[in-house]
Amino acid sequence: MKWFAGLLFLVLLGTQFRLWWSDSGVRDVSRLRQSVEQARLQNQRLSERNQQMVEQVRDLKQGTAAIEELARSELGLIAPRETYYQVVEAAPAALAAPSAPPTAPAADR
Repeated sequence: MKWFAGLLFLVLLGTQFRLWWSDSGVRDVSRLRQSVEQARLQNQRLSERNQQMVEQVRDLKQGTAAIEELARSELGLIAPRETYYQVVEAAPAALAAPSAPPTAPAADR
């Protein structure tokens, strides 16, 4: 009977080894679950992007507002009777005017 219990113990150890440390064990399943989750998140982002593109195509086909918006933002176009203003930010004071040359300290006599 002792040899049978020893044999069962060895079988148990063998199955535990395969479960925890083999290529098809718990570690591999965990890695596969992580990669599936990453793929699912990427698919979700791509689906959202595709939906935005479908909406943009629909807007471009149905109206001129989307075309006008794209022309203004992408090509910098302006409509007739509009005035274009370009705002230029002031340069920092250190770059705007050259500084006076440093004066040498007066020597004490």
